[in-house]
Amino acid sequence: MEINGVGNEERCLLPTIRRSPNEEEQMQQLSMDELNKITEAIIGAAIEVHKHLGPGLLEPAYRECLRYELIERGYLALQEVPLPLTYKGLKLDCGCRLDLLVNDAVIVEVKSVSDLTPIHDAQLLSYLKISGGKIGLLLNFNVKILKYGGIKRLAN
Repeated sequence: MEINGVGNEERCLLPTIRRSPNEEEQMQQLSMDELNKITEAIIGAAIEVHKHLGPGLLEPAYRECLRYELIERGYLALQEVPLPLTYKGLKLDCGCRLDLLVNDAVIVEVKSVSDLTPIHDAQLLSYLKISGGKIGLLLNFNVKILKYGGIKRLAN
């Protein structure tokens, strides 16, 4: 795998990575069982973070702690990953950034808001569409108990 012009390894992502045909084929063959295992691990890590921090902090605090938990559990977790947009064949850097990309397969959007709204769903679904990803998690840490209203799993 070759990464183009990326000085900080945390800044690499699907569109900035050139994969060999064999690596590309392996990515496409990721089964739903494997994706489910990854999302379960992310949710478990998020619950652990929420147990320790509770609600009320800003998103970067939760994102950093969630990334730490995932790495401790053996997952590759990249944060603030740039996501270029292609419009009519023109590749644009519009400032889209994925909060976390786990194992190059699951997009995680971290929120700390009073309520998740349809625009949050739309944002994650757009990121899935643009990146070609299959599964994403929307995690809202500004809730009393994370598993009741703080977790949404969306598919492309």
